[in-house]
Amino acid sequence: MDIKQLNSNHAIPEQLRFISGNGGLPCIEVNNDKARALISIYAGQVLEYQPVDDKNNLLFLSDKAYYESGKAIKGGIPICWPWFGPDPDGLGRSAHGFARNVTWQVHATKAVSENETVISLSLCDDEQSRLIWDHAFELILEISIGASLGLTLTTRNKGDKTFTISQALHTYFNVGDISKVSVEGLDNHDYLDKAASGEQKQQQGAIEVNAEVDRIYLDAPSELIINDVALERRIHINTSGNKTAVVWNPWSDICAQMADLEDNAYQQFICVETTNAADDTVDIEPGGEYVLSAEYKVVSR
Repeated sequence: MDIKQLNSNHAIPEQLRFISGNGGLPCIEVNNDKARALISIYAGQVLEYQPVDDKNNLLFLSDKAYYESGKAIKGGIPICWPWFGPDPDGLGRSAHGFARNVTWQVHATKAVSENETVISLSLCDDEQSRLIWDHAFELILEISIGASLGLTLTTRNKGDKTFTISQALHTYFNVGDISKVSVEGLDNHDYLDKAASGEQKQQQGAIEVNAEVDRIYLDAPSELIINDVALERRIHINTSGNKTAVVWNPWSDICAQMADLEDNAYQQFICVETTNAADDTVDIEPGGEYVLSAEYKVVSR
C-alpha cells in the first residue's frame, strides 16, 4: 500500500496524514483541535486515541504487540468478525474471525470541522476470504475522532443467501491500576462466566477485578462506565446494535503465557467489549445490513 498515493488521495491538511507505522504497516495519523489518534489500515484497528485535555491515552497498546501480516495487534480496538470467540463451526479456523488479520481499504476521509475527523475503511470478500468464510460481503468501519471516539461497523450481505455473524469491538482500555478500576452499569445482570466453564451467574454491584475475568453479560444496557480512580477519569461507553457485552482481564498467569503481552500488562488494561456474542448472533438476509456501534468519552473526575 503506497503511502504517497494514500496521502495524495485522502490526506487532510493539518488534520490527517498517512504514515508507515510499526512493522511498516500503513497507518493514519489524526490531529485535530479535540484529539489525536492513530489507526492501522492493517486490521482496520484504532491503536491510539487521546483527547487534548487528557494526558493519558484512552486505549492500551501492548509494548510487545506483533506488527506483521497474518497476526493480530494486541491492544487498541481489534475488530472480531465474522465470528467472536472460537470457530463456531469447529473447522479449526482462527478465533475471532479474520477481519483483524487482513489489510482494509481506505474508503473515505472527511474533516467535519476543526474538531472532528471521520475516516471510513472497507473490507470486501475476495478469493482468500471465501476460502475461510464462503460469503459475499462488504464491511464498512466508520471512525469519528473528536471530543469522543466513535466506531460504527456496518455489515452488508452482498450475496444470495442469508448468513449469520457474531462480532465484537474488542476494546482494550488503558487504566492506571487494575486494582482501582470498576465497571458500572451491569448490577443484577446475568453473565456467562467463561473462567468457570461458562456457568451462568448474576452480577452484584460494580465489576471489580482481582482475578481472571472473562464474562459475557446478557441483556447489556446501552451505557457502561469505567471508573478509573488512578487516572482520575471515568470512561463512558454508549453502544447500539448489541445485546451482550464482554468484560475481560486475563490476570497474572494467563498474561505471563501470552508472548505479545508483558508479564505485568494485566495491571494496565481492561477490555469492555461491545459484542454480539453467545446467543446474540445476527442473521443478515441477501441485500440486508446490520450496524454495531460504540462511542467512548472521557470525563475527568
